[in-house]
Amino acid sequence: MLIIDDNRLMRAGLSALLKAQPDLHVVGAVADLAAALRRLLKITLHVVLVDAGLGSCDGLRCVEEIRKSTPAARVIVMDLLPAPEEVVAYVKAGAKGFIMKDATVEDFVATVRSVAGGSDVIPPVLAGTLLSHIAEDAVVHQRPEAAVAVRMTKREQEVMQLITEGFDNKAIAQRLGIAGDTVKSHVRNILEKLTLHSRLAIAAHSRRSNAARSSPPSSGTHPARRSGDARAAD
Repeated sequence: MLIIDDNRLMRAGLSALLKAQPDLHVVGAVADLAAALRRLLKITLHVVLVDAGLGSCDGLRCVEEIRKSTPAARVIVMDLLPAPEEVVAYVKAGAKGFIMKDATVEDFVATVRSVAGGSDVIPPVLAGTLLSHIAEDAVVHQRPEAAVAVRMTKREQEVMQLITEGFDNKAIAQRLGIAGDTVKSHVRNILEKLTLHSRLAIAAHSRRSNAARSSPPSSGTHPARRSGDARAAD
């Protein structure tokens, strides 16, 4: 894990806190994006913790550059109380988690562990409105036809539906009676098919598809779809 924060005391404190966790490994703490990118050239990192208020670089650009340099890196953004539309922008840039700067130590460490383990984490104070913002933006900026252009297997449809309902991988595995690694494989396939970056985006896609289907079609524009197609993004 790499920490990016331009406050020396914060870097030291976060580094000490995370190093004290036996299951977390901190390889370094740097002050800016340039130093982080140099480090990323030398070592493959699984998790990068980024302060959204970096004085030398816009937090959104920082996330974008890290993802461009190391696509596999799971980026966690630290901020005070970002507006939902700011969180949407970070999700689109590839952020996998958010930590409020007033979070408790327990919540902070739990968020890092969850993101490192493959989950996407949004603070509860933001979660209520975030998905609606993503869905609204997707409906406005993407063609409804794109929502039905990709065909999913029946199992992928089931996994998508459970993700939309808020289930994590472990709960999905229990619900469907399959192995956790199998769930991860399905999630990976869904992300690749839809060219998305996170579970949150999968949920937004599913909600967008349902919204597009519930809208009355233009007269003579689209033929009636089979009932099986209507379940493609459930």
